[in-house]
Amino acid sequence: MTKISLPSHSPLLTKEFVYGVATASFQIEGGYEHRLPCIWDTFCDTEGKIADSSHGHIACDHYNNWQQDIDLIASLGVDAYRLSISWPRVITRSGELNPQGVKFYTDILDELNRRNIKAFVTLYHWDLPQYLEDEGGWLNRQTAYAFEQYVELITRAFGTRVFSYATLNEPFCSAFLGYEIGIHAPGLVGKQYGKKAAHHLLLAHGLAMKVLNKTSPNTQNGIVLNFTPAYPLTNSQEDIDCAKYADDYLNQWYMKPIMDGHYPDIINQLPKDHLPDIHPGDMALISQPIDYLGINFYTRQVYKAHPTHIYEPIAPKGPLTDMGWEIYPQSFTDLLIDLHKTYTLPPMYITENGAAMPDTINNGEVNDQDRLSYYHTHLNAVHNATEQGVNIIGYFAWSLMDNFEWAEGYLKRFGIVYVDYETQQRTIKASGHAYKALISNR
Repeated sequence: MTKISLPSHSPLLTKEFVYGVATASFQIEGGYEHRLPCIWDTFCDTEGKIADSSHGHIACDHYNNWQQDIDLIASLGVDAYRLSISWPRVITRSGELNPQGVKFYTDILDELNRRNIKAFVTLYHWDLPQYLEDEGGWLNRQTAYAFEQYVELITRAFGTRVFSYATLNEPFCSAFLGYEIGIHAPGLVGKQYGKKAAHHLLLAHGLAMKVLNKTSPNTQNGIVLNFTPAYPLTNSQEDIDCAKYADDYLNQWYMKPIMDGHYPDIINQLPKDHLPDIHPGDMALISQPIDYLGINFYTRQVYKAHPTHIYEPIAPKGPLTDMGWEIYPQSFTDLLIDLHKTYTLPPMYITENGAAMPDTINNGEVNDQDRLSYYHTHLNAVHNATEQGVNIIGYFAWSLMDNFEWAEGYLKRFGIVYVDYETQQRTIKASGHAYKALISNR
């Protein structure tokens, strides 16, 4: 396969449809000495937490290479760039703006604007300042108010430079992976933590939306949620029920409060010490209107009933990405149609979609046909959802470039651009060239 092709009548081929690439601060920036420590620094320093024992001190050295990286982004012909702000880079320990950190981002935003590339800014992509974690992190309700204050300061500093804000990226990962099963920072383990952290994250979203409506009313303001659709192993009622429970616990727990103002009904089945601490007015704050919903999608999960754990995830059969995730584009279409039928949705962006593959560079080229095929089938899956009336207005490839892949360190490559971490040389992969061709041929 050499190209990504879509039906000629597809709304994904109009000039109005936004195409972009996405990154996250901790994964690419480096520049460690110019910011406060965050929970991922601490997690990386904890033995056994990162697969290759690496850290984010240098990463892709975007802190020093951002100008060339914007050249690279522009060369792909994209309409938009989704980046995240490092909270510990722009806010001091005393809660004021750090001018050096702010300038790093305003310089980037100014350059994006100069090139007519829309800036999609994520305000929180997991790198909580460590000093806030020391006070309880997302288990502490006060962290939501610290976020509110940070959002007010940074959005005022950015002024009119931003096209779109997302309050949070994937609160599921922060809460469940970070505070319940402990495979992400800060590495807490306990079912009594997950839903409490989730509630404070969603509260932070609600508080931030109120700030954004005041400080940046002309931007598109929303949130980015990730979904891993849950499928039953068989048609037995037990398997169907357990897949529904898993979906509510892992996916709808973050969606339903934002859209409907309450948690899924399974909240009534949770033990008392697992319940979030909900104050009067919280749910109204969380469920205020958003301008758009960002959706991150990678794979699905199949479940079967389990006598004690309610649901049991089944190991995927394949084909698989380098992360061991099943490639099943039909579930992308299913997800989008299901959300469309279940909720009254605002316009949606696909804010992340992509695949880690075992790339090799030969004679200065990366012929990543497996990833190219993934993009082809998944963009067609998005097209198929639009045929059913789902309002999707943009798509961002994850990721612009190979980077620090969280608990996997530098072992997994998601980029449409190859990064040699020794030399920091960037090489556009076959998938990147195909993505550029799709965009430029609209």
